[in-house]
Parts: sequence; structure tokens; C-alpha cells
Amino acid sequence: MTAAASLALVGQVLTVIAIVALVPASVLLVEVLAALVPARRDDDAATAVRPRVVVLVPAHDEANGIAATVRTIAAQLGVDDRVVVVADNCSDATAEIAAANGAEVVVRNDGERRGKGYALDFGVRHLERSPPEVVVVVDADCELHPGGVDRLAQQCARTARPAQALDLMRAPAGAGLKARIAEFAWVVKNQVRPLGCHRLGLPCQLMGTGMAFPWRVISQAPLASGHIVEDLRLGLDLAAAGCPPIFCPGALVTSSFPSEAQGVAEQRTRWEHGHVGVILREAPRAFWRSLVRGRPALAAMALDVCVPPLALFVALLVVQAAVDVALVAVGGSAVALVLALAALATVAAATLLAWLGFGRRIVSFAELLGAPLYVLAKLPLYARFLRRGKREWVRARRDHRHD
Repeated sequence: MTAAASLALVGQVLTVIAIVALVPASVLLVEVLAALVPARRDDDAATAVRPRVVVLVPAHDEANGIAATVRTIAAQLGVDDRVVVVADNCSDATAEIAAANGAEVVVRNDGERRGKGYALDFGVRHLERSPPEVVVVVDADCELHPGGVDRLAQQCARTARPAQALDLMRAPAGAGLKARIAEFAWVVKNQVRPLGCHRLGLPCQLMGTGMAFPWRVISQAPLASGHIVEDLRLGLDLAAAGCPPIFCPGALVTSSFPSEAQGVAEQRTRWEHGHVGVILREAPRAFWRSLVRGRPALAAMALDVCVPPLALFVALLVVQAAVDVALVAVGGSAVALVLALAALATVAAATLLAWLGFGRRIVSFAELLGAPLYVLAKLPLYARFLRRGKREWVRARRDHRHD
């Protein structure tokens, strides 16, 4: 093969890669634009029917914060509702404290099968003795804000589909720029994009906490898993079964990023390695199942999940553009470079629009311009994934709310 032919082949490969990159970039922009369109009505307006609810709280060594979590939930329950804490492989007083604050507690000890998916499955099997109409899942380190149980339960009753609350993580008071950039990225992922899907009449991803399920759905769902982002995979599985989740922006659940650097690193490693793994392994399967089973909602969710974590996406596009510049410098085609720059501009436009609509209280415009430094700081995290992706569930170190 001549040098010219080799150069042309490389250009064609890079052009295909650039076209592929344009797809998630365009998905991101469409979701952001849709989120900015004012809602015509309150899609989560309360209905007259309030089904019987169990709030299931998987907890692993959460003694410092479980009391506040249980009390916040209990304040929203009716006389026929329950809060059930699954004390999963705990080495502290989580079970005793939860019970002392009014929770029904079940204890699970299994050193081989570790992870929230196994804890949820254990809790659901416990509920089979007296099943509720709706199961709401709340993580032990989260606060489900007032009215959240009602809105989630009512949406489940109205649609017979899973409902996902707005799940926000906030930087600790006095946090530096990195933490606030991370909070803004979380808003884009968990508020702006799901809201855009909601406005377009499309399903959303499950987020791990603030999830509500009709009993017939959760009782048959494939929960028992040690997958590090079990929520993403569960949402795709439910969509494949014809029951895709719906966003419920009127219900709010919040938590805080860890203040310790090691806790932040562990948490980000878990989420982002897991997300990349889902893109590589689960998304192609989801696309195939959407075609075979005729599930357009599943195809929409697969497109959404293929949008990489924002910092990773920007880093990949910058690297791609640099390679394309090198190709042009040695006489290759500029088509791939133009497409790569178009993808990068699309992501930048989506990020700016999301900031204008939802992020100005978190970071200033000048601070947003410093986001490339945040991207650079995360490159070692992605390098570790290339060497060996994180597959096992690990509880991140974090600070707890105190009573």
C-alpha cells in the first residue's frame, strides 16, 4: 500500500470516528434544548389515589446518618406505609439505630455477594410476605425531601411504570472549584438531560436513589447484581421488558459529595468507570434488543446512555481533534477535523446552554472557563480504566449527616 493510500485509509477511519462522536454530542444538545423549553403544565400533579408504599433503604455501615434518613422518610408515610432498612454486611450499629428510629430492619450477611443490587433483592424478597403497591428506593446517605414519597407513588400508580426522582448531589459548604464543577456536571447529567427527555416524552435512566417501582415490576426485576452501576443496567433491562422509567422532577432527593479527597476519587471512579463499561457492553445489546423487540423507548435510552461523562467526552474530542490536525499537517483530508470540531462545538454549546439555564448559581462564567483544568485533573482516572476498569462495588468514603 502506498503512502497516499495509507493516508487516505487513516483519514477514512478518523472520519467514521468523528461521525460516531457527533451522535452523542447531538443527543446531548437536543436534551439540553428540550430542558430549556418551559413546561406547559405540571406533569407530576398529585392524583387522588395514593397507593400503599414501602420505602426500601439499603444500608452498609451507615450508623452516623441512618437515623436522620429514617426520620425524614417516616414523616412522609401514611398509616399503611412502612420503611424497611436492609442492613447489608454491616460492621457497625446501623441495624440497631434504624430500628430505634422506627424502621423495620432486615439484616443480610453475605461476604461473597456484595453490592447494592444484592441488598435490594434481599429486601424485595422480604417484602413478598406482605407486598405493597409501590416500592420506593432511597439510599441511606440521601435526603428525600417532603412530598417526594407521595409524588413518586402517585406517578407509579398513574403510569404503572417506574418513576425516578430528581437526584442532586451538592458540593460541601466552602468547597473549591473542582467540587463545584463536579456539582454542575451532576446537574447536567441528573437534572438537565432527564428533564429534556421528559419534555420530549421519552424515558430516563434510573439513578440509584429516589426510584419508585410498581410492585409487579420490582418483584420480577433482575436486581441481584454486584454491578457497580446497577441502576443504569436495571433501567435498560426494564425498558427492554416494556416498562421504561419516567422522570418525576417534582420529587427531590439530595446528598453531598464526600469532602475527603479519597472519598471523592473512589466515588467518581465507581460511577465513571461503570458508565464507560455500560456504554461498551450494555448499550450495543440494548440497541439490538430495541430492534428485535420493537422497543423505541429502549433505543432512546440506549442513545442517552451512550453520552459519556462530560469531562471524558470533552477530553476524547480534544484528543481526536489533535490527531486530525496531525493528519491534515501531513497532507491528509480535513473532513475528519471539521467533523471533530463540529462535535466539540456541539458539546460546548450544550454545556453553555445548560449553564445558562441551570448552572449559574453553582459556578460563575469565569469559573466555567476553568473547566478544562477539571478535565485534565480527571485524565488519570480514565487512564486507570484503560489499564483495568473498576468492576467491583466499593462503598465510597464520605462524611455523614449527624443528628
